[in-house]
Amino acid sequence: MSTAPPGDGRRRGGDARARGELSETVRNKLIDSRLTPNAISLTGLVGNLIAAVLVWQEYFFLAGIAFILGSVMDTLDGRYSRMSGKGTPFGAFLDSTLDRVEEGIVLTAVAWYFSTQGDDVAVAAVVVAVLFSLMVSYTRARAEALGIECKVGIASRAIRVVILSIGLLFAKGAGIGDFELLAPAVYVLAVLTVFTTFQRIFHVRRQMIAIARSAPSV
Repeated sequence: MSTAPPGDGRRRGGDARARGELSETVRNKLIDSRLTPNAISLTGLVGNLIAAVLVWQEYFFLAGIAFILGSVMDTLDGRYSRMSGKGTPFGAFLDSTLDRVEEGIVLTAVAWYFSTQGDDVAVAAVVVAVLFSLMVSYTRARAEALGIECKVGIASRAIRVVILSIGLLFAKGAGIGDFELLAPAVYVLAVLTVFTTFQRIFHVRRQMIAIARSAPSV
């Protein structure tokens, strides 16, 4: 049976330490910089505004790239806030608010595109997707206000971003093959957001019944 030379283990260990040191150096430099979580959140908003304009111009592939980049910034702001200790209650509020606004902006541009194509069914599906995307977030917020964790459901924010990104990148005329996945992506979003909203409603109901049953009688 062959064994790796002793030097290989030392090299791998050295590489891991070097990567860890580099990561720590970058993290410390970011923390010491003037970069704030709110600045990252606003950068995400700009990215999504650019994506909406590109949808309006029917540059779907570029819109998909801008949407992905803007959405990545949306995920980074929370992590950076925790890592740097620069987070504030208002920053958390701003992050959550902008997430909802950004998703609605891009989907509104998509609805406008479908309206120009005379596709009323797709427009209606976008309206449903927007409404119930908001409801997915609202049900979680209200549940947590009641002291109940509510992260259940299929159509989380990350899943919705992936679905819409695929739709934009593979829209008709986007330049990647002969596909038309924007309308199907919107239909999937509409169905999954409705389903997830009711998943969360029933989850909260079950949790509240369980809490009521476990409460001591007086």
